Amino acid sequence: MAAVNPAVFLLTVNGQIEGANFPEYDNLYCKYCYVYGHDWTPTSGLEEGITQITSKGSMSNKLIWNFPLETTFKSTSPSGWPQLVVSVYGPDVFGNDVVRGYGATHIPITPGQHSRTIPMFVPEPTWRLQKFTSWLLGRRPEYTDPKVVAQGEGRGVTRVRSQGFVTASFHIITKDMKKLGYDTGPSTTQPYSTDWSAD
Repeated sequence: MAAVNPAVFLLTVNGQIEGANFPEYDNLYCKYCYVYGHDWTPTSGLEEGITQITSKGSMSNKLIWNFPLETTFKSTSPSGWPQLVVSVYGPDVFGNDVVRGYGATHIPITPGQHSRTIPMFVPEPTWRLQKFTSWLLGRRPEYTDPKVVAQGEGRGVTRVRSQGFVTASFHIITKDMKKLGYDTGPSTTQPYSTDWSAD
């Protein structure tokens, strides 16, 4: 009996949003979501989530979440490869939750273990008066949809300021990519072998 060629390949993302470093802020939490192309469909797991609020340790600026990620996607094309978008929030001096940073990273392409440091930024008001009134009213500039940070359209006119970083780890498994003609090669981070990722 002839083997049937698969119509789709699978990408499984396991890992965690480990933590963050925001020297100026404390008591922060993180929201995450995925941005992906039209050919991609999540088949299991969560597409978005929110971590617990965490505080810095007495000896470190590091915030620890260790929030799990577990999602499987299917696709017919690598175009629009998924990106993880993270948004960090925390209280201002008036107790209002405000955005402390946005960032995004592509999900690693090769199977195996990977670590990513995601630089974070915040949008800035264009005028000084806007900056003062936004601080006074507790309404800082923010995106209505955080997914915009993973897309190119409209970002060129946004003024931003760098703001800390988030760390994430990924364990990537793929299935049937080679059978569809896509060779991502071996992972250079850490060798990983399983029947599922061997295609």
